[in-house]
Amino acid sequence: MGEVDDKLVQAARRGEADAWDALFRTCQLPLYAFVIKMVRHESTALDIVQETFIAATRHLASLREDGRFLSWMFSIARQKCTARWRRNRNEPEPASDHQEAEAVDETLPGDLLLAAEQAQLLHEHVDRLPATHREVIVLFFLEEIADITESRIGTVKSRLHYAKKTLRRQLEKEDEVTQRNPVGTGR
Repeated sequence: MGEVDDKLVQAARRGEADAWDALFRTCQLPLYAFVIKMVRHESTALDIVQETFIAATRHLASLREDGRFLSWMFSIARQKCTARWRRNRNEPEPASDHQEAEAVDETLPGDLLLAAEQAQLLHEHVDRLPATHREVIVLFFLEEIADITESRIGTVKSRLHYAKKTLRRQLEKEDEVTQRNPVGTGR
């Protein structure tokens, strides 16, 4: 993840608006990427990112190490996601209104189509994981799992192991179905 300058955090602590603007620009996209994968709903993700920044402005004095600002922000965002799940426990999870743009290499269109389909399939399977497994898979790619989830390394390793195992089973099952029913023959 990107680094945040300690001096910027110190300036924000003093209430300097320019420092907060710079911190917002630095953290906004990584936080949104994390939250959208967790809640799978664009407007909810935007709300949570906004709530995260509001909480950060109120509680910046509680941050002990300025160099840990980004991890601290992810911890706040994670807490906001968890609180949202608890409030909405009895409601079904919303369908994603968010489509990810895939990187395109125009030189190999057939390979790109296959890679895009595989990436979409992986995203679909990640979305089907239980929230705790989905959380560690997403954070695995964003780093600093233990700090952000406030979990022990052993717990993170265990969750990551079971999340990968579940994904592997799902992908193998999907592969078996695809081999039995090639494209164009129907399922």
